[in-house]
Amino acid sequence: MIETHILENGLRIIHRSFPSAISYCGMAINSGTRDEFPSEQGMAHFVEHMLFKGTEKRKAHHVVNRMEDVGGELNAYTAKEETLVYAAFPEEYLSRTIELLNDIVFHSQFSERQIEKEREVIIDEILSYDDSPSELIYDDFENLMFAGHDLGHYILGDPETLQSFNQGNMKHFVDRQYCPAGMVFFSFGKTPFSKVVRLAEKYFSSAINSSDGALPVKERISPDILLPLKTEISKETSQSHVVMGWRTFNMYHRDKYILYMINHILGGGSLNSRLNVSLREKHGLVYHVESNLTLYSDTGLFTIYFASDPKLREKCLRLIGKEIEKIMQCELTPSQLIRAKRQWKGQMGIAAENHENGALGMGKAFLHFNRYVPLNELYTQIDNITSQEIRRVANDILSTPPFQLSYV
Repeated sequence: MIETHILENGLRIIHRSFPSAISYCGMAINSGTRDEFPSEQGMAHFVEHMLFKGTEKRKAHHVVNRMEDVGGELNAYTAKEETLVYAAFPEEYLSRTIELLNDIVFHSQFSERQIEKEREVIIDEILSYDDSPSELIYDDFENLMFAGHDLGHYILGDPETLQSFNQGNMKHFVDRQYCPAGMVFFSFGKTPFSKVVRLAEKYFSSAINSSDGALPVKERISPDILLPLKTEISKETSQSHVVMGWRTFNMYHRDKYILYMINHILGGGSLNSRLNVSLREKHGLVYHVESNLTLYSDTGLFTIYFASDPKLREKCLRLIGKEIEKIMQCELTPSQLIRAKRQWKGQMGIAAENHENGALGMGKAFLHFNRYVPLNELYTQIDNITSQEIRRVANDILSTPPFQLSYV
């Protein structure tokens, strides 16, 4: 059962009742890296780190131990359009957890000493990321596709910009971005909803929307359409890493489930995806190939990634091109469509058994859509997809030349 409530300060609450000894809850905040001004690039992620580094009444080790001492876990992540701060814990410690979330989200101190320490940690994080070409290439690719736009810069920022961050501009960022009216408190567990609301009112109702127009908020502007291009970056890697991709519609588009189905068929994680069967199983050219779909509030991108021996890169690209042509030109047979739907629904059902991911997905969905789509409704959406729609959307998205980035 999904239940919702809104506090007087605009904070939205969503709770899913579930019979488990372990509960999950957190804050989904409508603030990400695309909301940073140019001088703030990396600020959203830096602030997320600093939420754990001390509040007005707790030192950093007190923040961590508050959950660890009862066997709970506290975590967070920053994306381009949201920040999530969340916890997993034995159900009887819900009050303890909500109080802690309130403290770190609304009362973090951002001490200069902790900022100096954490700056070096994040710079090390940036350097370690540079050593992972299969991960870094996705960020470099988004920078290519969204060049000159707020979506086209690294979530972690760069070391030079990080050096300018201090307590004053961090508090300014939080005052501007961390407003209850732009947040969702999500809860997943067996605690009665009435108690969840009562605790949320106790700890969150005093939080104010401090910006209220006084602080300039960065407007989210849709990215311009760029001409596709191919770029190579020299890297000291034994393999050639390649990402190719296309701009798509946004997360609110009526055809998004059809595009997710295309992603599933081509390379969405299963061993019998068309790209994996062709490049790995049939021709033995790669260890890993995948496709991914990322949808934002006003745009999106569909990507295909693989890594291969540099001498085999062009052959891999030709085979990928053949699979793309096939899905654009040939409708799935009834048996192929039934099998694809059955497999995708099975994967979604298995993923739903991960309760932490389910709680995070519920919070994000309520943040962006003001509703949560249960699994049976998603199954209905999938069942209604036709072969003709798959071919139509594939042609709409994949018929144009792709962007392409290669590490060579």
